[in-house]
Amino acid sequence: MTIHVDIVSAEGAIYSGEAKMVFAPAKMGDVGIAPRHAPLLTDLRPGEVRVQREGEPELFFYVTGGVLEVQPHVVTVLADSALRAEDLDEAAALEARERARQALEGRTGEIDLEQAQREMVEAEARYRAAQKLKGKRGG
Repeated sequence: MTIHVDIVSAEGAIYSGEAKMVFAPAKMGDVGIAPRHAPLLTDLRPGEVRVQREGEPELFFYVTGGVLEVQPHVVTVLADSALRAEDLDEAAALEARERARQALEGRTGEIDLEQAQREMVEAEARYRAAQKLKGKRGG
């Protein structure tokens, strides 16, 4: 038994296909969605969406946030932006994390601080996802 998965962002469709299980970084913690899951609507935090397929390699996507909608036979990830894991660059992610850290140290205003903290969370999640992928590639 499978569930249909659509991952889309402002840039367009990222993935559409069948899965036996989907894992996503919901705001309150990671969620696992199997076919016939109860309906759910939740915000996503920056992190990794994993799509497990029957008899095929697992797919990994990095999202910067967005919304997850679950219906019994369809999972839709409406990502603010999304990348296929193979497009993640560990060095670029590390550089973004360092820029965000420096911005955090230099910010004084409350709004600037919130923005810098969001950038840091996103950069950290992107770096962790890139590291995980590197481990899976064996490189």
